[in-house]
Amino acid sequence: MGTLNAANTMINAAEGGFHAPSMSEFFPAPFLFEGTPFEMNRVMLIRLIATVAVVLVLAVWAKRMKLVPGRFQSSMELAMEFVTVGIAEDTMGKERAKKFMPLIVAIFFGILFWNVTKLIPFLNMPGTGVIGLPLVITLAVYVTYHWAGIAQKGLGRYLKDALILPGVPPAMHILLIPIEFITKFVTQPFTLAIRLFANMMVGHLLLVLCFSATSFFLFDASNGFQFFSILTFAGGMFVFLLEMLVVVLQAYIFALLACVYINSAVSEEH
Repeated sequence: MGTLNAANTMINAAEGGFHAPSMSEFFPAPFLFEGTPFEMNRVMLIRLIATVAVVLVLAVWAKRMKLVPGRFQSSMELAMEFVTVGIAEDTMGKERAKKFMPLIVAIFFGILFWNVTKLIPFLNMPGTGVIGLPLVITLAVYVTYHWAGIAQKGLGRYLKDALILPGVPPAMHILLIPIEFITKFVTQPFTLAIRLFANMMVGHLLLVLCFSATSFFLFDASNGFQFFSILTFAGGMFVFLLEMLVVVLQAYIFALLACVYINSAVSEEH
């Protein structure tokens, strides 16, 4: 009898009581300007909200700076010092970091705000969970570090430093130059975008899965299956707390790797 009840519960779930998350959530129907280059859907709206939010936060912080800082100003100064000193200057050096600081600050805070929307009620979707935005940010970094390297060294020397490893027998260059080309010009930007996109997408799907299962077990399941809502809710809260770390960590990693790639491109040492 217990087996039959369990089977009935699973059948009810399959008939509509429980809806597992799917990739369709990342491609919602447009609600404005459909069929135009300015098409607006829920994900685009979330990105726009996060962009406006980060601009407002930074503008308010800059406008209201005081000699004796309050809590908001102190928090922002700590965050800014973490980016400017802890990421940019520690990676590229103080003088070199000054030139690229606006880009690194924009990358860190932009990604942080686009990521954190996945944890905000009624938004519940990361702006970076669809590959387009990570690709655009990656393209900005890609163009910057290649442009900086060419401007610093000239095209010929830049390509030589990027593709030819010193101290390697000439015959090995036949094998190593294509590998270095793929690494520097294809793999680096590809992995930069995919790392951010995949982490945000998977985290969102896990959150939706846990809390959808909680709702099902709590309101739709029967015959003692409500108990499982406690387990799925606990799992959802664990994922939520983990994602709080991930949204910051991914912004940090992206900004750090941007600094590493720029520094490598302009460095005199190969």
